[in-house]
Amino acid sequence: MLPTPSTSHVNPDRVYEPAEDSYLLLDTLSSSAETQFLSQHFQSDLPVNKRAGSPLVFEVGTGSGVVLAFITSHARLLFGRADVLALGSDINRFACSASQTTARQTSQEAATENAAGSCGELLTVLHADLASPLRGGAIDVLISNPPYVPSPQIPHLPDDVERRAEDNNFEYDSYLLSISYEGGKDGMEVTNRLLEQLPDVLNQDRGVAYILLCQQNNPAEVIARIRGWGKSWTVKVVGASGRRAGWEKLQ
Repeated sequence: MLPTPSTSHVNPDRVYEPAEDSYLLLDTLSSSAETQFLSQHFQSDLPVNKRAGSPLVFEVGTGSGVVLAFITSHARLLFGRADVLALGSDINRFACSASQTTARQTSQEAATENAAGSCGELLTVLHADLASPLRGGAIDVLISNPPYVPSPQIPHLPDDVERRAEDNNFEYDSYLLSISYEGGKDGMEVTNRLLEQLPDVLNQDRGVAYILLCQQNNPAEVIARIRGWGKSWTVKVVGASGRRAGWEKLQ
């Protein structure tokens, strides 16, 4: 089992802490089946001068940064090559800062353990909505643990609360946490927007996406929808917890 990055510096009042869903992503990405797939997909067996360009990994909704830091610090083990570039985005600016700190500290720890040559590089974490800042076809691997819990609506922040955001008020902090897990109708409102972006932002030749769903999101319907995009799209379940986190069963 690969070491999990430390997030002890993260403020849990404002940033989503790693939970079972986060660890499911880590376990899936580091499984023998997925590391073999990623290594073959990105041609790690070819001489360096014959490989395609460095893979660009983009995480939507970085939260604490545990997934992004895990990928950059174990790039060679996950991809079979260390020249992996990573980007992230989060609508919570505190999460952006926390993610960069998590990745930086994890890389420093890896360097002290003589594993620096195995690490990828974090470019930055953008304060942005989903993948909207990226140009078309830029992403080789998109990863997301989106807000998937069904809720009456997507959380909305009143203007007067936003104006007092710097005052460490409880209502603002509650909003920051709620947008990390409340997904609106069927828990799919944010995920649907992300799915709509996939055809535009993924590299057409080698783009791959890992998106976490829960049972209430109707994964079978999501799979059928993506398969309906055409023969060039392949979709399957590559990891499942088989356990319950609260009331949701992770897929």
